[in-house]
Amino acid sequence: MNMEKITSAMARLNEQIRSEEAVDTIPFQDFIGLLAEHPESVLRNVFQVFHDMIKHHVTGEAHNDSRDSDLGEFMDLDFTSLFVDETFHPFFADRLLAKRLFKLAENMRHGAQQNKIYIFDGPAGCGKSTFLNNLLLKFEAYANTEQGLRYEVVWRLDRKVLGWYAEDSKAPFSGRLQDMQPPPENLQRDCSRNGRDMPPLLDDSIDREAEPYIEITCPSHDHPILIITKSFRSTFLDELFKNDQFKWRLFTEKEYGWVFKDTSCTICSSIYEALIRRLKTSNEVFDMVHARPYRFNRRLGEGISVFNPGDKPLRNHSMTNPMLQRRINTLLKDSNQVKYLFSQYAKTNNGIYALMDIKSHNVERLMELHNIISEGLHKVEEIEEGVNSMFIALMNPEDKKNVAGLPSFSDRIEFIKIPYVLDRRTEVEIYRSIFGKLIDTNFLPRVLNNFARVVMSTRLDSPPPALKQWIVDPAVYRRYCDENMLLLKMEIYAGHIPTWLNEKDRNAFTQKVRGKILSEAEFEGQKGLSGRDSIRIFGDFLSRYARPDKLINMSELCLYFSKERSELGKQIPGEFLESLHDMYDYMVLEEVKDAMYDYNESEISRTIKNYMYAVNLDMGASETCRYTGDRIEVTEEFFSPIEDYLMGEQARHSRRLQFREDVQKTYVSKTLTQEILVGATPVEQTKLYADLLERYIHRLKEKVLDPFLKNENFRKAIKDYNHAAFKTYDNRIRRDVTFLMKNLYDHHGYSAQGAKEVCIYVIDNDLPQRFAG
Repeated sequence: MNMEKITSAMARLNEQIRSEEAVDTIPFQDFIGLLAEHPESVLRNVFQVFHDMIKHHVTGEAHNDSRDSDLGEFMDLDFTSLFVDETFHPFFADRLLAKRLFKLAENMRHGAQQNKIYIFDGPAGCGKSTFLNNLLLKFEAYANTEQGLRYEVVWRLDRKVLGWYAEDSKAPFSGRLQDMQPPPENLQRDCSRNGRDMPPLLDDSIDREAEPYIEITCPSHDHPILIITKSFRSTFLDELFKNDQFKWRLFTEKEYGWVFKDTSCTICSSIYEALIRRLKTSNEVFDMVHARPYRFNRRLGEGISVFNPGDKPLRNHSMTNPMLQRRINTLLKDSNQVKYLFSQYAKTNNGIYALMDIKSHNVERLMELHNIISEGLHKVEEIEEGVNSMFIALMNPEDKKNVAGLPSFSDRIEFIKIPYVLDRRTEVEIYRSIFGKLIDTNFLPRVLNNFARVVMSTRLDSPPPALKQWIVDPAVYRRYCDENMLLLKMEIYAGHIPTWLNEKDRNAFTQKVRGKILSEAEFEGQKGLSGRDSIRIFGDFLSRYARPDKLINMSELCLYFSKERSELGKQIPGEFLESLHDMYDYMVLEEVKDAMYDYNESEISRTIKNYMYAVNLDMGASETCRYTGDRIEVTEEFFSPIEDYLMGEQARHSRRLQFREDVQKTYVSKTLTQEILVGATPVEQTKLYADLLERYIHRLKEKVLDPFLKNENFRKAIKDYNHAAFKTYDNRIRRDVTFLMKNLYDHHGYSAQGAKEVCIYVIDNDLPQRFAG
């Protein structure tokens, strides 16, 4: 063994440990300097740090929809960094839960956190425990980084300043003998019962010269600013900060109310009072105040304590340090001035106190929190101890009876629901996490998502009132949606507006309607297949149908739930599977049409621009279009072929006239005046142009497959694609089939095998004819 390498490795390890464990304690004046330079990061309580931790990990982006400027309901929030990355067991938050958590963090930042316990409520199997463990894991890690750093009070009582050195040599022998008395009987009994050695007799003669001060760490982790007497704090901070935005927020916003309202713990306040009476100036007192980083350690219960229902309560509710207490008494010459006494709640003060499920002993703990949460105080023998922690609990619905008997407690509880997943994308991510990301290669596109939809259908209720008020005639969508509109609801919960909605209903889907629908989602996801059930069922389904030579399709999915697992089919709403299959058929038909679409888009663009310009002219007029330079003769013969694509060939003349009038009003009131003239927006980027182009192309795609469906060689060429026989077909068929396959690969995520299978499926089931008109 190379001793040189061993020595080098050990030296490096020791260096890393020292740098990791180093805790810099700074004088109070230096701390005030940090506060003046970085007020927003230094002046934070646990609730503000919790908010900052959420914002640190979570990213979000609003959907682009010009109909409403307020799209908070459709915010894409990515919680992957918080709940998935670098965790033992990932938790996946769907967009509904993500919105609740983000809103909770925002409320905490604005000071709406006082005197509450936050109970995360959800059915068994929804992942509550995983959620809380991951949340606390990331909070602990963040709080111990520079971004989440906060400071706590450390007292350094200077023996020389307090007169110990001067008086010690003159102290009578009896006074020094007092320091050498045996420990109290109760301490002897406690040490004997727990198998610990007795502490040595307290004799400071050994360390008095080596330690010029006694260090006392605040057990309640007080913020150093609280050492300044509350009556002087406002004036001090007013003089410390310049008149800027932060100072305005500090003195006006509720999130900083604690800075002026809270007081230091009884230990710190009693030390302060004892010193202020003993010393000549307050500067000498503050010279003994230091600050150090507040280090969180869940395993030691520092800053974070988590209690399971089976954890028995402590026998001794009060804690102390007899050796430190006697050193304080000796130094201050008065045993009644400072009592180093605190409770278990002090260790999580300005931290997080969490209960895993309100059962067994945790019911007792919750009841004990009643007065603490109401008053923010806890009695430790004769001392009142302030408690300003974040209290969190998990609860199953059946356990609500444990708090039902305390009506006065109900307004102190804020329930945050953690239902079963209601977003298909999140459900699929769970499958990928458990079974591997390669599971997608076993399915035709959309089928994996449809498995998630079937599972979620068991978790949803019938259409909420808001959905019924919005969709007046659900029968219009019978080819794409079930009668209960669960498929539509799922798309909304996923933040997606289906393409099959007609223009009238799309325009009626306002911010107010969205808000109502999403607010009613608070009551869903409490029943149906649990997360654990879903994973078990998916594993069974995959083992039955996954094979290398064929991809799993919709027919197999429906067969599994309706025939092979009929007991599961009983939990699925009636006719949901049939409607899901219909929607799948419609969507894959649209994908194949889109892949087959091959028109001259520059020519289509010219047509749309000419139409927008022509509706502003009188019938019979002849003018040059300012956008294309084309000469336009305004006649019915000009409008008719364009409107056949914009409105359909069956549109009546009166409807066409009304459509032209609507386009003309929009062009004059918004497109020309606001977007083009004021906003200098190119005509191709205006909303009216985009809407007309979308309608025109959609109609073109409706007819795109007609020439090919009547040609039997087209179907055969698809089956022979990528085989030698494909070369026997004429150039036109080979070009069209190659174009179709490539677009399905590039634009819709199909594999070579999947593209062939879905095209044959569309042709053999005559989907264009089924969805014609």
